[in-house]
Amino acid sequence: MALKRAEKDGRKFLNPVPTTMAGFSTILKVLPMYFSNRAEVEPKTPLGPFRTDVSVYATEPKSGLRVTWMGHSVMLLEIDGVRVLIDPVWDERAGPFSWIGPKRFFAPPLKLEELPSIDVVLVSHDHYDHLGADTIKRLSRLNATAKARWVTSVGVGKRLRGFGVQDGRITELDWTQSVDVTGGMLRDAGAGLKITAWPSRHFSGRGILDRFHTLWGSFVLEGPKHRVYYGADSGYWDGLGEIASHYDGFDLTMLEVGAFHPLWKSIHMGPDGAAQAYADMGGPEKAGLLMPIHWGLFNLALHAWREPMERTIELAGERGMKLWSPTPGVPSEVEQGQELWSDWWKA
Repeated sequence: MALKRAEKDGRKFLNPVPTTMAGFSTILKVLPMYFSNRAEVEPKTPLGPFRTDVSVYATEPKSGLRVTWMGHSVMLLEIDGVRVLIDPVWDERAGPFSWIGPKRFFAPPLKLEELPSIDVVLVSHDHYDHLGADTIKRLSRLNATAKARWVTSVGVGKRLRGFGVQDGRITELDWTQSVDVTGGMLRDAGAGLKITAWPSRHFSGRGILDRFHTLWGSFVLEGPKHRVYYGADSGYWDGLGEIASHYDGFDLTMLEVGAFHPLWKSIHMGPDGAAQAYADMGGPEKAGLLMPIHWGLFNLALHAWREPMERTIELAGERGMKLWSPTPGVPSEVEQGQELWSDWWKA
């Protein structure tokens, strides 16, 4: 299929393939499920505490590629000398209010004020579990982000400006568009990173009336030596293989495995969809290591909170997938083809 810029119907952006969204009838089906659900959707005992050793950031990763996963889709990616903070949410809840909404399972492994110098803040879309309002307000005032380029999807820049980010530091990308950024510990040496936005099958909005008014997407981060695919939020669709065909391969492919259910599989792929997407993108030979994201921090569905990882590991054994899944808050080097399985979630 041909990958192209996002299209609109009036004010609303359209998905790359026809996608049916949940309506009132779906809500009627789901409500009884929530009331009768007996799954352990939240940990019965407190998790952590997890703690990031910030002294690690004083030296660049030997491999050239290092990830500190904070849970869900929040991470600090260090790639070929450039530091990228992805979908930052340090907020206590993934919702519009501090007193209601999905509450995080564990505290952030490091404080925002402890962040090393950040070159890029990447915000995939404007949902609460990917764009924390209080987090952005605080980040916009930190010395660590004083020189950062904010990269996001079309329309989300207005959100960022409203939370205090300077307009001149924001780059909005439509699907298939790219931006080149420089930075890292060797900022003056001009270490380069190309970020390209690609379609995903999802939606946007922070309320009932603004669905689809801003764009969403996935992203490829391409340095001189390493390449990472960040799938953000997406249901499974047949364009993922086409995205991969534009590149020689990835070191790390990040795909969502959490917040899934058959009723909304068109916008959240879950473990089975991620396994199929990983295969479409070339499996271990071309997609590299599979990093499961979008799980382990918030209760956003009906399944048990451990189920995304349990099912992903089951599928990995069946299909020969190579998994890379670190402990929250631990800066972890990515070595080509070397799997990393942490069992922190079993505790």
